[in-house]
Amino acid sequence: MRVLGIDPGLTRCGVGVVDGSIGRSLSLTAAGVVRSSAEDDLPTRLLGIERGIDAWLDTHDPDAVAVERVFAQHNVSTVMGTAQASAVAITRAARRGLPVAMHTPSEVKAAITGSGRAEKAQVQHMVARVLRLATAPKPADAADAVALSVCHIWRGGAQERMARAQQEFARKVELARQARGR
Repeated sequence: MRVLGIDPGLTRCGVGVVDGSIGRSLSLTAAGVVRSSAEDDLPTRLLGIERGIDAWLDTHDPDAVAVERVFAQHNVSTVMGTAQASAVAITRAARRGLPVAMHTPSEVKAAITGSGRAEKAQVQHMVARVLRLATAPKPADAADAVALSVCHIWRGGAQERMARAQQEFARKVELARQARGR
Protein backbone atom coordinates (compact mmCIF):
# COMPACT_ATOMS: atom_id res chain seq x y z
CA MET A 1 0.00 0.00 0.00
CA ARG A 2 1.25 3.47 -0.84
CA VAL A 3 0.00 6.27 1.41
CA LEU A 4 0.33 10.02 0.93
CA GLY A 5 0.33 11.69 4.34
CA ILE A 6 -0.61 15.37 4.49
CA ASP A 7 0.11 17.64 7.44
CA PRO A 8 -2.08 20.59 6.42
CA GLY A 9 -0.91 24.15 6.76
CA LEU A 10 -1.50 27.33 4.87
CA THR A 11 2.16 28.39 4.70
CA ARG A 12 3.80 24.94 4.77
CA CYS A 13 1.76 21.85 3.99
CA GLY A 14 3.82 18.77 4.80
CA VAL A 15 3.62 15.82 2.41
CA GLY A 16 5.13 12.37 2.69
CA VAL A 17 4.75 9.11 0.80
CA VAL A 18 5.39 5.75 2.44
CA ASP A 19 5.09 2.27 0.93
CA GLY A 20 4.38 -0.83 2.99
CA SER A 21 1.86 -2.92 4.85
CA ILE A 22 1.26 -4.29 8.31
CA GLY A 23 3.87 -6.88 9.23
CA ARG A 24 6.27 -5.79 6.51
CA SER A 25 9.00 -3.18 6.49
CA LEU A 26 8.04 0.30 5.39
CA SER A 27 9.97 2.50 2.98
CA LEU A 28 10.00 6.23 2.45
CA THR A 29 9.29 7.19 -1.15
CA ALA A 30 9.34 10.98 -0.81
CA ALA A 31 8.87 13.79 1.69
CA GLY A 32 8.62 17.54 1.37
CA VAL A 33 6.37 20.55 1.70
CA VAL A 34 3.95 22.47 -0.47
CA ARG A 35 4.44 26.16 0.28
CA SER A 36 2.37 29.28 -0.16
CA SER A 37 3.42 32.86 0.43
CA ALA A 38 1.87 34.76 3.33
CA GLU A 39 1.97 37.82 1.06
CA ASP A 40 -0.55 36.30 -1.37
CA ASP A 41 -4.31 36.53 -0.85
CA LEU A 42 -6.14 33.46 0.47
CA PRO A 43 -7.57 32.23 -2.86
CA THR A 44 -4.11 32.36 -4.46
CA ARG A 45 -2.60 30.48 -1.53
CA LEU A 46 -5.24 27.76 -1.64
CA LEU A 47 -4.80 27.38 -5.40
CA GLY A 48 -1.08 26.95 -4.86
CA ILE A 49 -1.68 24.27 -2.25
CA GLU A 50 -4.16 22.56 -4.58
CA ARG A 51 -1.62 22.51 -7.43
CA GLY A 52 1.10 21.23 -5.13
CA ILE A 53 -1.05 18.40 -3.78
CA ASP A 54 -2.15 17.50 -7.31
CA ALA A 55 1.50 17.29 -8.34
CA TRP A 56 2.23 14.90 -5.44
CA LEU A 57 -0.83 12.81 -6.31
CA ASP A 58 0.21 12.69 -9.99
CA THR A 59 3.83 11.85 -9.25
CA HIS A 60 3.33 9.25 -6.52
CA ASP A 61 -0.08 7.71 -7.36
CA PRO A 62 -1.00 6.71 -3.78
CA ASP A 63 -3.56 4.08 -2.81
CA ALA A 64 -4.83 6.20 0.08
CA VAL A 65 -4.42 9.64 1.62
CA ALA A 66 -4.04 10.31 5.35
CA VAL A 67 -4.67 13.85 6.57
CA GLU A 68 -4.05 15.21 10.04
CA ARG A 69 -7.33 16.04 11.73
CA VAL A 70 -7.51 19.73 12.59
CA PHE A 71 -7.75 20.37 16.29
CA ALA A 72 -8.57 23.54 18.22
CA GLN A 73 -5.76 25.89 19.02
CA HIS A 74 -5.73 29.26 20.73
CA ASN A 75 -5.04 31.09 17.47
CA VAL A 76 -8.27 31.01 15.46
CA SER A 77 -6.65 32.27 12.25
CA THR A 78 -4.12 29.42 12.39
CA VAL A 79 -6.93 26.88 12.86
CA MET A 80 -8.86 28.37 9.93
CA GLY A 81 -5.85 28.25 7.60
CA THR A 82 -5.08 24.68 8.62
CA ALA A 83 -8.72 23.66 8.10
CA GLN A 84 -8.82 25.31 4.68
CA ALA A 85 -5.62 23.56 3.57
CA SER A 86 -7.03 20.29 4.95
CA ALA A 87 -10.23 20.73 2.94
CA VAL A 88 -8.22 21.29 -0.24
CA ALA A 89 -6.24 18.07 0.38
CA ILE A 90 -9.36 16.02 1.14
CA THR A 91 -11.17 17.36 -1.92
CA ARG A 92 -8.27 16.67 -4.30
CA ALA A 93 -8.00 13.07 -3.06
CA ALA A 94 -11.78 12.56 -3.18
CA ARG A 95 -11.95 13.80 -6.79
CA ARG A 96 -9.57 10.98 -7.69
CA GLY A 97 -11.65 8.43 -5.83
CA LEU A 98 -8.95 7.82 -3.24
CA PRO A 99 -9.88 6.76 0.27
CA VAL A 100 -9.13 9.53 2.77
CA ALA A 101 -8.53 8.95 6.48
CA MET A 102 -8.22 11.54 9.19
CA HIS A 103 -5.85 10.90 12.11
CA THR A 104 -5.47 13.08 15.20
CA PRO A 105 -2.02 14.26 16.28
CA SER A 106 -2.21 12.12 19.44
CA GLU A 107 -3.23 9.06 17.40
CA VAL A 108 -0.20 9.55 15.14
CA LYS A 109 2.13 10.05 18.11
CA ALA A 110 0.78 6.92 19.79
CA ALA A 111 1.18 4.85 16.62
CA ILE A 112 4.76 5.98 16.08
CA THR A 113 6.11 6.23 19.64
CA GLY A 114 3.64 4.35 21.82
CA SER A 115 2.63 7.57 23.59
CA GLY A 116 -0.01 10.03 22.44
CA ARG A 117 1.83 12.74 24.39
CA ALA A 118 5.21 12.29 22.71
CA GLU A 119 7.26 15.36 21.88
CA LYS A 120 7.95 16.30 18.25
CA ALA A 121 11.60 15.23 18.58
CA GLN A 122 10.53 11.74 19.75
CA VAL A 123 8.19 11.38 16.77
CA GLN A 124 10.90 12.47 14.34
CA HIS A 125 13.42 10.07 15.92
CA MET A 126 11.00 7.14 15.62
CA VAL A 127 10.05 8.04 12.04
CA ALA A 128 13.74 7.83 11.11
CA ARG A 129 14.14 4.59 13.03
CA VAL A 130 11.04 2.86 11.61
CA LEU A 131 12.02 3.81 8.06
CA ARG A 132 15.72 3.03 8.61
CA LEU A 133 16.82 6.59 7.78
CA ALA A 134 19.94 8.33 9.07
CA THR A 135 17.83 11.37 10.02
CA ALA A 136 14.16 12.30 9.97
CA PRO A 137 12.82 14.06 6.87
CA LYS A 138 13.14 17.85 6.94
CA PRO A 139 11.46 20.22 7.60
CA ALA A 140 9.35 19.09 10.57
CA ASP A 141 6.13 19.41 8.52
CA ALA A 142 7.46 16.76 6.12
CA ALA A 143 8.38 14.45 9.00
CA ASP A 144 4.86 14.90 10.43
CA ALA A 145 3.35 13.96 7.06
CA VAL A 146 5.53 10.84 6.88
CA ALA A 147 4.40 9.94 10.42
CA LEU A 148 0.79 10.25 9.22
CA SER A 149 1.51 7.82 6.38
CA VAL A 150 3.09 5.30 8.76
CA CYS A 151 0.20 5.66 11.21
CA HIS A 152 -2.31 5.04 8.44
CA ILE A 153 -0.55 1.94 7.19
CA TRP A 154 -0.32 0.49 10.69
CA ARG A 155 -3.76 1.55 11.93
CA GLY A 156 -5.72 2.12 8.75
CA GLY A 157 -5.09 -1.36 7.44
CA ALA A 158 -6.42 -2.89 10.64
CA GLN A 159 -9.43 -0.56 10.61
CA GLU A 160 -10.21 -1.50 7.00
CA ARG A 161 -10.06 -5.23 7.83
CA MET A 162 -12.38 -4.72 10.80
CA ALA A 163 -14.85 -2.77 8.64
CA ARG A 164 -14.81 -5.51 5.98
CA ALA A 165 -15.33 -8.19 8.64
CA GLN A 166 -18.27 -6.26 10.09
CA GLN A 167 -19.80 -5.88 6.62
CA GLU A 168 -19.36 -9.59 5.93
CA PHE A 169 -20.93 -10.47 9.28
CA ALA A 170 -23.91 -8.17 8.56
CA ARG A 171 -24.31 -9.76 5.12
CA LYS A 172 -24.36 -13.27 6.61
CA VAL A 173 -26.86 -12.23 9.28
CA GLU A 174 -29.12 -10.80 6.57
CA LEU A 175 -28.82 -13.96 4.46
CA ALA A 176 -29.71 -16.11 7.49
CA ARG A 177 -32.69 -13.85 8.26
CA GLN A 178 -33.90 -14.15 4.66
CA ALA A 179 -33.47 -17.94 4.71
CA ARG A 180 -35.59 -18.21 7.88
CA GLY A 181 -38.30 -16.11 6.23
CA ARG A 182 -38.78 -18.53 3.31
